[in-house]
Amino acid sequence: MEADLIRRAQAGDAEAFCTLAQSHERRVYALAFHHCRGRQDAEDLSQEVWLKAYASLRTFRFESSFYTWLRSITINSFLNYRRKTSPWERTTDRLDEQPASADAQPAAAELEPTLQTRLVVEKVMQALSEVTPQQRLVFLLKHLEGMTYDEIAEELGCSQGTVKKSVSRTIQKLREKLGADDEPEDYISFAATGFLR
Repeated sequence: MEADLIRRAQAGDAEAFCTLAQSHERRVYALAFHHCRGRQDAEDLSQEVWLKAYASLRTFRFESSFYTWLRSITINSFLNYRRKTSPWERTTDRLDEQPASADAQPAAAELEPTLQTRLVVEKVMQALSEVTPQQRLVFLLKHLEGMTYDEIAEELGCSQGTVKKSVSRTIQKLREKLGADDEPEDYISFAATGFLR
């Protein structure tokens, strides 16, 4: 089904591309929202990803899944976004902002079955806003996207050791911010999902 949509979109069928986009837009937006920490920046960045995907769709060769290819475009867009956005122009982190609609909620929201877990997730997201954009991106690719260290290193053009060190530093910062070593085991319920491992 998806392969047929891709071929039709490559042949110029805009409706087929829109259908493809609809099936992946929430995941792209969730990653952008966690990376940018602001709704408007996430929307702008997501739009940039889709424009680039549409412009380069003919280069897709079915050597990977469509989402893997799309994620590479997303990562490159994130890196370009960071390069062209100077520190004083960056949007201030808006932790109280929520995505525009319930359908656009970040994927982490799906892991919030209880108020306690929700509060821990909010603390994790707040702590993530305090690490560097590169560390945040690496952490999200590892723990939100489920990419391996090798895959992240290949995407970012760095060594596996650099990726591991980045994830380790981010997790250490999160543990410090969340008091993970001081709280009872059941308090850090979100850690059981692998976020702080």
